[in-house]
Amino acid sequence: MSPDLLPFALSVFTGFFAIMNPIANIPIFSSLVEDADKQTKREISRKATWVAFLIVTVFVILGKFIFELFGITIPAFKITGGILIFFVGFEMLQSKKSKVKTIEKPVFDEDIAISPLAIPILAGPGTIVTAMNFATGSYIHIGIVVFTFALMCILTHWAFRISDRVIQKLGNNVITVVGKIMGLIIAIIGTSMIIDGIKLAFDISPKS
Repeated sequence: MSPDLLPFALSVFTGFFAIMNPIANIPIFSSLVEDADKQTKREISRKATWVAFLIVTVFVILGKFIFELFGITIPAFKITGGILIFFVGFEMLQSKKSKVKTIEKPVFDEDIAISPLAIPILAGPGTIVTAMNFATGSYIHIGIVVFTFALMCILTHWAFRISDRVIQKLGNNVITVVGKIMGLIIAIIGTSMIIDGIKLAFDISPKS
């Protein structure tokens, strides 16, 4: 990998890890599938991560087309997306459930793999905005975003599979602390997006 692409790849991974937060999503997954047997839990986890991957990949690949179709500019997208992501992170820091991810607990059904687990918990607005923001560069950058999100889906599936053991070992308090740290990272990422958007909108570049 080119030295210039390595920082980008690390930034994408950090962004996805913070916004998806496999560890903090473990209690949500466990509460949704608490009435299911072990095999059903695995099937739901696999289906949810696959659906989330497909949704985000479509937005990443068709992002430029969507921009052109609706006349969306990159600066406007970065600023709006940054505000949304900052709002999600800020709510996490305040120990609140984000309104873009909050759901009512449904009666158990295997369709929960698609909704609400895949949408909006895994592939919610924050995740889609983050993916599309990173994918506004070259095709190499788009490939890195898709590959990194695939890796995040694998990690999420793995975290869901061991969810019962993680909750027993760590406890809800530790998971809450991790969620707050992820919230801070998300808020910082959102702020960075807003700053980048403003710079692009007003053609502000660093003086040499």
